[in-house]
Order: sequence, then structure tokens, then C-alpha cells
Amino acid sequence: MTLDQAMQLAQQHFQAGRLTEAETIYRQILAQQPNHAEAHFYLGNTAKALGKLDDAIAAYQRALALAPGSAEIHASLGTALKDTGRLDEAMTCYQRALAIKEDFPDAHNSLGNALRDKGQLDDAIACYQRALVLRPGFPEAHNNLGNAFKDVGRLDEAIAAFRQAIKLKCDYFSAYSNLLFTLHFHPASDPSSIFAEMQEWDRQCARPLKRFVQPHANDREAFRPLRIGYVSADFYEHASAFFLLPLFRHHDRRQFEVTCYAQLAQTSATTQQMQACVPHWRKIVGRSDADVAAMVREDKIDILVDLKLHTGGNRLLVFAHKPAPVQVTWLGYPGTTGLETIDYRLTDPHLDPPGLDDAFYSEQSIRLPSTFWCYDPLTLEPAVNAPPCLESGIVTFGCLGNFCKVNDAVLSLWAGILNAVAGSRLILMAPEGRCRQWALSCLGRDGIGPERVEFAAKQPRLDYLRAYHRIDIVLDTFPYNGHTTSLDSLWMGVPVVTLAGRTAVGRAGASQLNNLGLAELIARNPDQYVRLAAGLAEDRPRLSELRSTLRGRMEKSPLMDAASFTRHVEAAYQAIWRNWCEVR
Repeated sequence: MTLDQAMQLAQQHFQAGRLTEAETIYRQILAQQPNHAEAHFYLGNTAKALGKLDDAIAAYQRALALAPGSAEIHASLGTALKDTGRLDEAMTCYQRALAIKEDFPDAHNSLGNALRDKGQLDDAIACYQRALVLRPGFPEAHNNLGNAFKDVGRLDEAIAAFRQAIKLKCDYFSAYSNLLFTLHFHPASDPSSIFAEMQEWDRQCARPLKRFVQPHANDREAFRPLRIGYVSADFYEHASAFFLLPLFRHHDRRQFEVTCYAQLAQTSATTQQMQACVPHWRKIVGRSDADVAAMVREDKIDILVDLKLHTGGNRLLVFAHKPAPVQVTWLGYPGTTGLETIDYRLTDPHLDPPGLDDAFYSEQSIRLPSTFWCYDPLTLEPAVNAPPCLESGIVTFGCLGNFCKVNDAVLSLWAGILNAVAGSRLILMAPEGRCRQWALSCLGRDGIGPERVEFAAKQPRLDYLRAYHRIDIVLDTFPYNGHTTSLDSLWMGVPVVTLAGRTAVGRAGASQLNNLGLAELIARNPDQYVRLAAGLAEDRPRLSELRSTLRGRMEKSPLMDAASFTRHVEAAYQAIWRNWCEVR
């Protein structure tokens, strides 16, 4: 085989998703031709697709040593560095690529990704827009622009960008997932409209894969130990860790054999903690959906659990292959995947009051007895302090959740609360840039001056938790409530006032507060939301009592009873397994 034939064969393997075969051939070529820059470059691409980021970086660096004037190699090295979290080095690579080739849309797009990861969202948006000027039919740039618009709360523009990406590339799975997830944040969305979009996604992206579904040979013994598989990209220092570690630590190993399928290129300390809790760990980065489905079948998984829904990095198309006889979704957020091939969704009676929205889920709802979440903060620090208003005399409201949950209606009600509580202030987590000016403009329209508003940036977890020391009351967002951030707030002794919504994601606050016996902090309409928050702000003894008791309430509640929560989940698994065994 000639060198050209070997390169061509390796590329064919790469394009077909046979990455290991491609990697082998590139290494064989380089063993014979160690100064072949193009082979080093393509080896880097293959290693990156396999999640071997250190190998990819080394290959790109060798390629650059041989071809320093290649904008494409500089940009590819930048992406590998970005994926390892080395953002400043990545940005330098993109800038070098653009210095060589200014009209390089891929480099502008990739620089936007690094800027977005750094929280420089206005600059990221400008990069994506520049990429689209250079290449209007660039679906990836439209998708990335949509994500940046979502991050700054420009939801209409985000949705339009995702739709444009899908129009350009009708099977653009990740853009479709981004669209479906973003719809949950939009105030105009309701369960019916979201479900209609989910069904269209299933028709376009998932149903064509039904031809690959194979019969299941699992032993139909109803009461035997079960093999459970969990699929996620979040087995690291992600909010999901606060809920997965308690479950993994308490699984009954005699009755449940757990395998994690990790869409994760690199491991971390949290990853290692999870690995220590489960007997089997499979890395699925760089593996095709068909390959992962085959792996699940070979592992004889009885119940396969999706932990992502339509959040980033999901592998829902693996579930479209139906590799396990019973498939479940949980945790990413309380919603629906839209997939016909996922049988059940875990929820609770507060998120999903029986009969309310069942018609708008493709899965059958399994209501755990108390709570959808079981939380472990993974730290006892920092300690709870006294309400800051007792010392300052000024009540400080706060919201430290994702800014994409903030909208005009939310800011209008928050302004009403600030107007009702003389001298009160608001601490709001928001990215730097135009979105802060927009928030100030909305609040100013209702009479709240900028001197009463303080913005916070994203920060390391302990610093973020310490920020609650400066907040008396957290104001929940709607139509998408705080989820993990509300539990963090309650752990820090800060009460949350919530407005229950039309969708399950908007009833998260109601679920958490009901599990704490604090239903009096749940508003059923906007006027009541303002009254509850303002009334609590004026009741300093009540604030003090809540501050000193909330952490203890949390520890004694279903929200932190990991043993009971795990038994409830396991009972659900056993029940749905018996259902499958009874169907012949």
C-alpha cells in the first residue's frame, strides 16, 4: 500500500467513525515517515475525537513544528487545549490562526467557544457573528451563537439561531437538543408546545434509528439482581455530582450491579469518587451511538438510565437504539426526552401532581414518594451565618442561578419586591457585559436605581457558597426555577421564595420547599409572590429562625436522606423490571 493509499484509508475509517482503526494507520504511517506533518495533524484529529486530548495536543504540536504556517493546525491545537481547560493557551492558538488567515470562519467560531467558556459572552457573540459573515451557511456557528444568546438571556434570538442551524443541517442533533432545552426557559412555552417540539425531534432524529433495535435476550427472572447502566457526560465536578454520589454510595450491591457509561474525556477527583462507588466504568467518548448501544447489549444491562435529557453532551441517540429492555430518564431536569424508546421518567408528586401533565411526556411517570433530588453539598464549609440584615439594617435579596432563567417578568416582580421593602438591595449573578445593562434597564423602568443592584460573577464553589452570607432571601426565577442553586441556598440557611409554574421545571421550588415543610414560601400567582417575599423581609425573627434551622431541616428531610432515596429508586427499578418480565 502506498503512502497516499494509507492516508486515504485512514481518512475513510475516520469519516466512518472507526477511530481506533484510523489511529492505528496514522501511527503506522508516522513510524515510516516521522516528519509527515499532515499525518501528525490527522492523528491529532483522531486522538481528539477519541477523547485522548494529551495525545491530540502532542500530535498537533509536532505537526506545527513541521508546518508552522498552517492556520488549521493552530486552530485545531487551540480546540484540544480548550477541551482540557487551558483557555488562555487556546485563545493564543486561535489568534495565531487568524493572524495567518484572518478570513477563517472556523477559527472565529472556535475563539468564540473559548471566550464563552471564560464568561466573555459579548466577545463570544461577536466572534460567532463574524464567522457567520464569512460563512452564512455555518450550522455550528449558528448553534454556538444560540448557546451564547441563551447564556445572556436573549432567548428569542437563541431559539432563532438554533432553528437556523437545524434548517441548514436537518439532522443536527445537538442543535435540536439545545433548542428543546432552551424552550423550557422561555416564558411563552407551555407543556403542550414543548412536547410538540419534542415529538418533531423524535420524528426527525430518533425514529429513523428504530430499524437498529434488536430483540432483548435478558433473563426474564422477575426477582433476580439487576444490571443498571447510567449514561452521562457529567461524572465530574458538575452539579449532578451532588445527586449522583449519594445514590451511587447507597446502591445495594447485592441486588444492583452498576455500570457507568461516561461521555467524559478527562477524569477528576469527583470522577474518581464515583468510580470507587461502582463496579464497572465504560468510557464512551469517541464511540458511535451504534457502538455504545452494542456495548450496552454486551454488558447485558437490564435498565439503562439517561441522566442528561436534552442538556449538553447527552447520548440520547444511544437510547434510540433501545439497547436495554427497560430505559429510564432522570436528573438532567424534570422533563421529557420525547423518545418513544425511553419507557419511564423519574419524578415526584410535587413536580408532577398526578394527572396534570402526563399527556405531555413520552415516558410513563414514576413518582418517587417524596423528592426527585437527593442532595449532598459535598462539604460542611462554609458555616451558616446570621442574617446580614440584622447587622446592616438592610434586607438583601439575591439570585445566584443561571442568568438565562432571568426575564422581563422576573425582573418586574423583583422590582415590585424591592419597592415594597424600603432600602432593600438585590445581588444578581450575571455575566459581565450587555446583559447587566439590560437587567439594570428593566429594573430602572420600575423605579429601582443601579445603586440598589450588585452583580456577581461565576466563582469557585466555596466562594459561591460564601456569597450566601450576604443574602437574606433568595428570589426564585420562573418559568424555570432554581434547582441545585436553591438547594445550595437552603443549605446555607437562606430561605427561597418561589412561584410555582406551569411546567415541572417551574415546580422545582415547590417540590423542595414541600419536602422541607415550608409550603408557606410557595406562591401560586405573581401578586402572592411579591407579598410573600416582602412579608418575609419584614419579619426579622422569622428570618433569624429560618437561618439557624434550615441546614438542620435539610439534613433531616427527604432532600438529604440518601439511604431512603436510594431504596425508593431501587424499588422503582424492581417494579418496572417486573413489568417488563410480565410482558411476553
